[in-house]
Amino acid sequence: MKSFITIFFTFVLVAGSSASFAQSITGTVRDAQTREPLPGAAIIQSQTDHGTTSGSQGEFELELREDGAGTIEIRYVGYEAAQVQVNWSGKREKNISLVPATIISDEVLVEAFRVDERAPVTYSNVSREEIRERNLGQDVPVLLEMSPSVISSSDAGAGIGYTGLRIRGVDPQRINVTVNGIPLNDSESHGVFWVNMPDFASSVEQIQIQRGVGTSAHGPAAFGATVNLQTTTLQSDPYGEINSSAGSFNTFKNNIRTGTGLMSNGWAFDGRLSSIRSDGYIDRASSDLRSFFLSGTRHTDQSLLKLNVFSGQEETYQAWYGVHEDQLDENRRFNPAGMYTGPDGETRFYDDQTDNYTQTHYQLHYSRKISDRLSGNLSLHYTRGAGYYEEFREGDALTSYGFQPVSIGQETVENTDLVRQRWLDNHFAGATFSVDYKGGENWQLTFGGGLNHYDGDHFGKIVWTRVASPAELGDRYYDNKGEKTDGNLYAKAMIDLTERLSAFGDIQVRGIRYTLDGINNDQRILDETHDFLFVNPKGGITYDLGEIGRVYGYFGISSKEPVRRDFTDATENYQPRFETLYNTEAGYRGGWDRLQFGLNAFFMWYDNQLINTGDINDVGDPVRTNVPESYRAGVELEAAFRISRSLQWNGNVTLSRNRIPEFVERIDRFDENWVFVGQDEIRHENTDIAFSPAVVSASQLSWQQGSAGIDWYSRYVGRQYLDNTSYSGRSIDPWWVNDIRLSWEWGGLQTVRSVRFQLMVNNILDHTYESNGYTFGYFAGEDEFRENYYFPQAGRHILGGVTVTF
Repeated sequence: MKSFITIFFTFVLVAGSSASFAQSITGTVRDAQTREPLPGAAIIQSQTDHGTTSGSQGEFELELREDGAGTIEIRYVGYEAAQVQVNWSGKREKNISLVPATIISDEVLVEAFRVDERAPVTYSNVSREEIRERNLGQDVPVLLEMSPSVISSSDAGAGIGYTGLRIRGVDPQRINVTVNGIPLNDSESHGVFWVNMPDFASSVEQIQIQRGVGTSAHGPAAFGATVNLQTTTLQSDPYGEINSSAGSFNTFKNNIRTGTGLMSNGWAFDGRLSSIRSDGYIDRASSDLRSFFLSGTRHTDQSLLKLNVFSGQEETYQAWYGVHEDQLDENRRFNPAGMYTGPDGETRFYDDQTDNYTQTHYQLHYSRKISDRLSGNLSLHYTRGAGYYEEFREGDALTSYGFQPVSIGQETVENTDLVRQRWLDNHFAGATFSVDYKGGENWQLTFGGGLNHYDGDHFGKIVWTRVASPAELGDRYYDNKGEKTDGNLYAKAMIDLTERLSAFGDIQVRGIRYTLDGINNDQRILDETHDFLFVNPKGGITYDLGEIGRVYGYFGISSKEPVRRDFTDATENYQPRFETLYNTEAGYRGGWDRLQFGLNAFFMWYDNQLINTGDINDVGDPVRTNVPESYRAGVELEAAFRISRSLQWNGNVTLSRNRIPEFVERIDRFDENWVFVGQDEIRHENTDIAFSPAVVSASQLSWQQGSAGIDWYSRYVGRQYLDNTSYSGRSIDPWWVNDIRLSWEWGGLQTVRSVRFQLMVNNILDHTYESNGYTFGYFAGEDEFRENYYFPQAGRHILGGVTVTF
């Protein structure tokens, strides 16, 4: 700790000395497409009226004032305004390219799904700069954890590998995620496996989180939030970038990004190649991740054509079993995955207890401006995924795999050690469209829809047994197919009723057919088809208060089908039903001078909500059940305050009550000989919904002086219950975690544009905590057993990185 304090104060002294020099900037303003100079362009220092104009050859020189911001704004009639960060000392050259305003930008791809301040929807935007600040190799959920109501978790304990997020306590299976408007959620599980998209954040321009039902989007309905990711947008100039980072647990990330900028023929190409490796905080929770992103875009004044191809390949050692509560004090990093007893009686671990998957996405987008008022988008997409996880199983019954006991001499073998693989081989394809009509200044209408089809093969193989294998090479002990067709149509309207009052309306019709056919992994025969038809209306009003902000009110209804596991876990006595959410939101957003403030109240009432029981299945997914009635109610507060020119604070807090009026807990019962005899039912009243804390908050204090910066991140999450009984013995203790980030950027070099250094000290106070867990119980004879497992997170650990931009 003493060495860190020394580094900290040395950093501050160096930063202060570097900022003491006068700063000036010279450069040339040009057309990004023709490269012609732009005379008469306005160059203004942000937060001041101090500026200059470019000369006949586009040249300019500007001395920066100390009382202004370290950025300059460049404006020219007929061109998009640009903002340039000034992070160097002394007189430097800066060439600036402006994009003609007539060129259609990438924003049109997400206009149908994103909202702005006029909409009565609760939302937060995460900019590229905010992503860049924390992007040292960790997954997208970790990068979003400073947003309101967001909680992230990591199986490996350090944010790399399998990660997840919950918003307002809602699990990932009810959070709709899109990339450029294309559904990202898996069609069957409805989850998003971020591990299949390593370093995707490096190709993301902006993320918008809509909390609650939000607006209509393709894919599964949103029951907690919608997360819209927009990939890399137009860069006016050619660029190259090298990113390297390293840190605790043998974590290494390297990527290369490059782009042509806008060329004279209207084309622009971008690419990224990434590699991430980490041992993980948990024992043997290693990750070996690789990915690429390629994009080609043709810009004109009437149309945009964009092709994106991105792919991720992952190999991770399994860490989804968590750590038993009895092990937390003895060895928090213990990983039971792959553990077995060898023939010599010694405990061993299977080296290939791994998860292996490759997923490649293809997106083709076409947007056209038909007239000044009418425009349209058409997108085609295809995703190909294939992979398996392999695991050692100790003493499994042969009948569990559809085999009869094996006779060896006079001995009949009913149980054996074996190694199995479970495969998923899938295809997902479809088309989406939207048409936008602007009826003058007072109203706007958007109509759109999509049709998507999923085809997934699920099968398993036994690759080794300790006894003579009853299977032939290549045999599948289970083999089934899931097919899903999902279509939707929607219409949205925004109307200005008066100069200050606006109304928003949105209605979506969504139809689903889901078919399961074949032999399941538990040897049951699957032969079922499920059809659903949902009508999801939403609407609200916004009132403009002038300079101090806006107030809004919103109401939306959304219905959603169960996921694959809900159907395969079904019994004769229990069949899953679709769930419906009635969502009301009301709030204020605005501010005064240096203070920006937001307050939102929400009430989410559920019919037949599918809630986590607390248990998980054999691949780490939660087991769920319907409850007739439940609700989430709370307030979300956000604030940002500029304390001084160099110092700024922003933060948020969510206070909520998440309750189930009546919950029936079902527990397996075995007799004294461990023979299953049925389930006991235990009724609970007015209990907390699992994994839904009453308090979630985040805070960021930022100091920026010249090219140096220090950020203090702080997050608090209240008690989370592992099941729906509100019993503290089955819960995750509240935790408060703090991170410190140091950054320094050096620009104006002859051979490179800038060099940026970052050091992130995560969990600097070395707080001991767990971010996730699960529980299950059973009766054996007269005895009751409860088993709790947790996912411990790393103590103090570091990640440091350098970015070189050309």
